[in-house]
Amino acid sequence: MGNVIKTREHSFEDETKQIGIDFDGVIHKNSKGFYDGTVYDKPVKGVEEALEFISSKYEIIVYSAKARKDRMLINDKTGKQLIEEWLKKHDLMKYVKEVTSEKPRAVCYIDDKAIEFFDWDSCFERMKKKELI
Repeated sequence: MGNVIKTREHSFEDETKQIGIDFDGVIHKNSKGFYDGTVYDKPVKGVEEALEFISSKYEIIVYSAKARKDRMLINDKTGKQLIEEWLKKHDLMKYVKEVTSEKPRAVCYIDDKAIEFFDWDSCFERMKKKELI
């Protein structure tokens, strides 16, 4: 199953038992981007099975910029409320401990916009491949 992630000796307890998963593009398809601020799309293919498996070993914290407190209300609801309603509608909330706008302390993060860091040279190479720099 790949490399085993080892936590540091003085890690917080939640860094040993939580996985942070980005909402848009990882759980929610997000095919139109921000669009009108709603949570409008279907789940990403395979997400229920993935969340079920991950939740059997870790607590799942879903994070999203949509859940930021300074974001405008959409239909009198916060982004966090919209995400939680969508997760419930698609029967996925049962796998999720929390929805937040903050990147949680975690064993690892699953995010469609991430660039895994090993060293700066390889990081820049991956950024160049994605035409970010």
